[in-house]
Amino acid sequence: MKIIGIENLSANELNLEIQRGGKFVIYQYCVSILVMTFRRSSDIYFIKSGENAVTRGLLWTLLTLVAGWWGIPWGPIFSIQCLVTNLKGGKNVTDQIRASQPAKPAAAAVGQTF
Repeated sequence: MKIIGIENLSANELNLEIQRGGKFVIYQYCVSILVMTFRRSSDIYFIKSGENAVTRGLLWTLLTLVAGWWGIPWGPIFSIQCLVTNLKGGKNVTDQIRASQPAKPAAAAVGQTF
């Protein structure tokens, strides 16, 4: 998955933003076609501290409002689930993203060489 919002940030700046309250989130959306309903996740978005996560996910919320309800029976069910997730600011996946980053060796982190 692509991470949107970290294009011009160094690793140190990114860590500082996360310490200040920045987070990685995924928004959900739903699209229905009569008897078929698809619930999907967006790319990962980095929300800096002070930014509104709900506003950032409005595109996915509007897509669900327009195209999600029409499938029977899952359209309304999945649409409500997606709307609740998005209106809470998306699904926070910061811990998973940070855990997937390779750890620095302890010797390199303190500047020791062998």
